[in-house]
Amino acid sequence: MMTTSAAGHPGDVGANRVGSVSSSASGGALPALGGSELPLLDSAVLRDMEEQLGRPDIAWNFANDYAGMWVERQRCLVDSVEREDRMAALDAVISLKVSSAMVGGLRLARLAEALEATLRRGDLRDGASVLAMISLHGHATVKELRQRYLR
Repeated sequence: MMTTSAAGHPGDVGANRVGSVSSSASGGALPALGGSELPLLDSAVLRDMEEQLGRPDIAWNFANDYAGMWVERQRCLVDSVEREDRMAALDAVISLKVSSAMVGGLRLARLAEALEATLRRGDLRDGASVLAMISLHGHATVKELRQRYLR
């Protein structure tokens, strides 16, 4: 089964769920600052990836790499925001948003989307509360991914 994203790109893995992340964005405040209505991990996204690729090992490897890169990815994001390096921060947060959505980390993807919007407005310092939520939910997402999918 091939899905399309909200933008209509055929073959976007897990796009039917990713679209729900984007469609909840109002370009402003995050509901309950954490999107707690979104799951930490929607394992159906990785199952969709397995089916679409026809190779469960590729989805597993992607999820494993994602989990293994979390600490470095978080450090790069925090460092770039602290240095007030807007371009590096945008690069890091967009990478986090997309990869989180691809593994089914919908809540983390939504938080990254909120931080991206803050950064695009030029509010690097104002992103601190969202950055703290990203740290908290990022660790929880990776833990759940390891427990529920990578076991």
